[in-house]
Amino acid sequence: MKKSWIGKLATVALAATMFVGCSSNGNAGNAANSTGQPEASKPKGKLTVYIGFQEDHAVKAIDQFTKDTGIQAEMIRMSAGEILAKIRAEKDNPQASVWYGGPADTFVQAVTEDLLEPYVSPVADKIEAKYKDPDGYWTGVYVGAVAFASNKEFLAKKGLEAPTKWSDLTDPKLKGEIVMASPASSGTAYTAIYSILKAFGDEERGFDYLKQLHPQVQQYTTSGAAPGRMVGMGEAGVGILFAHDIIKYQEEGFDNLVMSFPEDGTGYETGSIGIIKNSKNQDLAKAFVDWALSPPAQEIGKTVGSFQNITNRDAVGPEQAVDMSKITLIDYDIAEAGSQRQRIIDKWNSDVSK
Repeated sequence: MKKSWIGKLATVALAATMFVGCSSNGNAGNAANSTGQPEASKPKGKLTVYIGFQEDHAVKAIDQFTKDTGIQAEMIRMSAGEILAKIRAEKDNPQASVWYGGPADTFVQAVTEDLLEPYVSPVADKIEAKYKDPDGYWTGVYVGAVAFASNKEFLAKKGLEAPTKWSDLTDPKLKGEIVMASPASSGTAYTAIYSILKAFGDEERGFDYLKQLHPQVQQYTTSGAAPGRMVGMGEAGVGILFAHDIIKYQEEGFDNLVMSFPEDGTGYETGSIGIIKNSKNQDLAKAFVDWALSPPAQEIGKTVGSFQNITNRDAVGPEQAVDMSKITLIDYDIAEAGSQRQRIIDKWNSDVSK
């Protein structure tokens, strides 16, 4: 199966660069070696990819893409909010061709700002409709739920159980002991905040809760995954982050971390991929999207400690991934979350973190 997929991807890469061997006058017959036989076409150009998931996964993915397709690529790793801001700033002169990883609602906001190019990959047929944009502006590659990470020693010292409701985080014993990322930079944090608004039933009640939560927060980090490490190191008591990042830290040796989920409802990200509008090497970018949606590419994560649920139905996900059917999920409306993202972040900045 893997070999057949790699063969298909190599064909895509070849098609993307099929005119490389042609001369400037368009005469393909000039593209021949000394034996008179046509030379094999080699991919030309180099892709730059902005990546919104963990560094080790990002490095492995880029290396494997080049091995599988022959296309040279480089990556820059940032949080999803940082990627959106960078693409926005570079709108008139894009410096990257692909955005790979980060919650789909961030991609939706990019679409509303006319920053992405539509592309419906043939591989997207293997992905459920709820995990992709019908027009191809973004396609999901993985899914991960928001969870709580607690330090076992901290809980024992404070006489607390791991939180199982959002309201548990407002316990006075947790004042100054919670860490989460800032929604201004982190897609993880925005997913958590949108989930809270939905879990509380309406925006007013949700923001009232966020105002109560704010004094409990020791620090708002730039990275969505950072709270898990801080809790594991004993620098904070409880963190809010994606479950797959908690599992990664547990697998790396932080056995003092306990993971729990809000029984009153949690949200989830659909980590996605899209092509940046007016960027260079669009054909190579399409080849990258095709590759990223394929089973071999989606299965890379579990080899480097990324334990998200994956979207291609033919791919085999990590055994450690959370069984999403066993946790209480809100109705996470990606389109609404994306279209309201900037307004909600602005309101959080003005009403909560002021």
